[in-house]
Amino acid sequence: LLARAGIETVVLEKHADFLRDFRGDTIHPSTLEIMGELGWLDAFLKLPHQEIHDIGLEIAGRHVPIADFSHLPLRCRFVAMMPQWDFLDFLADRGSALPAFRLRRRSEAVDVLVDGARVTGVRTQEPQGIATVHADLVVAADGRHSRLRAAAGLAVRDLGAPMDVLWLRLPRHATDPAAVLGHVAAGHLLVLINRGDYWQCAFVVPKGGYDAVRGAGLEAFRATLVRTAPLLAGRVDGLDSWDSVKVLSVAVDRLESWCRPGLLCIGDAAHAMSPIGGVGINLAIQDAVAAARILAPALRQGAPDIATLRRVEARRRWPTQATQRLQILAQDRVIAPILAGAGSGKLPLPLRLLQRFPVLRRIPARLLGMGFRPEHMAG
Repeated sequence: LLARAGIETVVLEKHADFLRDFRGDTIHPSTLEIMGELGWLDAFLKLPHQEIHDIGLEIAGRHVPIADFSHLPLRCRFVAMMPQWDFLDFLADRGSALPAFRLRRRSEAVDVLVDGARVTGVRTQEPQGIATVHADLVVAADGRHSRLRAAAGLAVRDLGAPMDVLWLRLPRHATDPAAVLGHVAAGHLLVLINRGDYWQCAFVVPKGGYDAVRGAGLEAFRATLVRTAPLLAGRVDGLDSWDSVKVLSVAVDRLESWCRPGLLCIGDAAHAMSPIGGVGINLAIQDAVAAARILAPALRQGAPDIATLRRVEARRRWPTQATQRLQILAQDRVIAPILAGAGSGKLPLPLRLLQRFPVLRRIPARLLGMGFRPEHMAG
């Protein structure tokens, strides 16, 4: 977006490509709306993807609907599931057509350059050694373990998370349900995300619980998967190594301040989100759209002052905090009771309400699909 505004923009990517497995692959309706505003939607939707129109849980044989996206006031009333490398390649291709855009691969930002109190660029690790990149503004979008925010001395507030997630793949049959399904049984929660010919599976465990799962053995883990989601019977035999299981250590945190002179953090670097709803990517993209809109006029004049950076933070802090509050509420009121064994008995109250009153399913759909403050190219 900055390059489209004529501002010289250098993006640093530490890897040679974007092929990272088990990244979040959700493209939310509000992100698809941005693609439409950019004039890219038709081309984007030609890429292989699955469309998720509703989300539900299977609890002890009962189907509990959670979210219905069909009522959203947007062009695309669904979540698109697409490998993140395809999404990033699409953006990189669009960027490469812009004279002001440059993508440097195998270039990892490892430290900040400073002049007095101001960040003036970054030090990078390149294949040939250490290099420097000078800039009027550094935007740190290097994730929840951001090296740049640490190097800049920005304080992080940990909000707590009672769970971790084990990611794995299992075969999907053409006759399987199309929607995202959460399966609850005997104190376990397993989310199955439709990826065409396979399920991307998220098995939720208590915080630090992976060692206990692994200690019980792979055969016990396979049996637990089938007990939790019976449709997986006959499909877990291919899970023959713990190397096929990736551990996501869930964190919910945010920076006390997202910026200092010459540096702005966005996305997970500013606020790590729970995987609940897959909204972390959506929040990061909304941050980026708001930041580009606010920063572009100032960057045309040179280095933006700290007041301009704080405008970005002020714009995005409230939707971040509101989303994190909801995620923590879901962790405490839904996820924690399920992991404690509530799935075999009475449904948590929020789920009972969603089951009884269909109109309420529009609320989580709007919160998941659009968020609290959807951003647009203008305004």
